[in-house]
Amino acid sequence: MRPRPILPSASRLRRRFRFADSAQQLVGGFLLAGPFVVTEEVWVLAAGMSQLQAVLTVALVGLIGYGALYQADTKRDPDDEQQVAGVPIRFISLMIVAFGSVAILAFVFNAPATFVGSPPAAPLAEVATVTVRAISVGAVFSVVGAATADSVF
Repeated sequence: MRPRPILPSASRLRRRFRFADSAQQLVGGFLLAGPFVVTEEVWVLAAGMSQLQAVLTVALVGLIGYGALYQADTKRDPDDEQQVAGVPIRFISLMIVAFGSVAILAFVFNAPATFVGSPPAAPLAEVATVTVRAISVGAVFSVVGAATADSVF
């Protein structure tokens, strides 16, 4: 009897993450991102956040995403997945979807101009800073939807 390899084969790795997985993440990410992009309270909250709070919010998104993908779903092991620089592609995709879906909706709905203002009335640096912070707040919720859709489907 031939022993089974400890590490999965390369062909198995390639099958673990597909375009369909990203599509599922996109659906979940956009679904939960929408309401937070158009809520004035999120933009007011973002305007009052410090740089440290923004960084902590980004870290929180990463922790929630990682936990939802690899801790809540005990069948999924990050070591069994394709990786880029030691980071699972599924997790990278999740972070892109979480932040990207919020950013896309923010700009499609013109939320920065609506809630922060447009230059020259509001300085471009302020608009950009508040927008990045608002995106990080929205991503907290978007990552939950994206990870849930990825795990359920």
